Amino acid sequence: MLILTLDTSSPAGSLAFLRDESVIGIIGTSSREIYSSRVFRHLEFLLSELALRLEDFDLYAAAAGPGSFTGLRVGLAAVKGWAEVFGKPIAAISGLEAIAAQSRSKAEAVVSAMDARRNELYWGVYARRESGDAARFVLEGDERAGPRAEFVRAVAERARGEEQLSIATPAPELLSTLVPEIHSVLRREQKIIVERVSPFLAPAIGRLGWIRAREGKLADSLTLDANYIRRSDAELHWKGPAGS
Repeated sequence: MLILTLDTSSPAGSLAFLRDESVIGIIGTSSREIYSSRVFRHLEFLLSELALRLEDFDLYAAAAGPGSFTGLRVGLAAVKGWAEVFGKPIAAISGLEAIAAQSRSKAEAVVSAMDARRNELYWGVYARRESGDAARFVLEGDERAGPRAEFVRAVAERARGEEQLSIATPAPELLSTLVPEIHSVLRREQKIIVERVSPFLAPAIGRLGWIRAREGKLADSLTLDANYIRRSDAELHWKGPAGS
């Protein structure tokens, strides 16, 4: 199965081509501008480099959130268009799940965390489930966005009763002052491990998309939707008509 994967949710965006679980091509760059502004240049290059066409792919996989509103809309609009034109399915994958999927710890649960700007974080708790030779990560509850103090409380609460809890993130520096706060409310023998994972999520999204395809859990151009988790700046700042 040929899979085209996009992650346009952040400035550290990426594009990957996979054959089943194996990456055959990847481009990832990080800059101040959202990756959606340059992804199509990279797509044209990678298609040419590997002598492939958009219609050659069996599945389109994309980051469905959380992340930049503009970036997510561009990426999802692209895969919706290709799916409609070429009649192919779509795998919508959470960026937080793609972060958790990179964890190499043996902890029973992984807290996946990423920068949400505004001095906030996105996070989700994923329980580890052994599946054959590999681990699967199953979301507990909902993915969330909130202030760092709320993240500390949520992680400390989840860590109670666990000997070890892992936090997977592409930006450990964001948590440098938070982990000691979490440790301060835990038992002395409990330990929080922080794992740095790749910020280029396209390969992990592609592998998760391949798993979704085998399980028959796919979307199409009509059912695909983003999971923004929180409202956009425009919604937050919109006051509405006077008197409303």
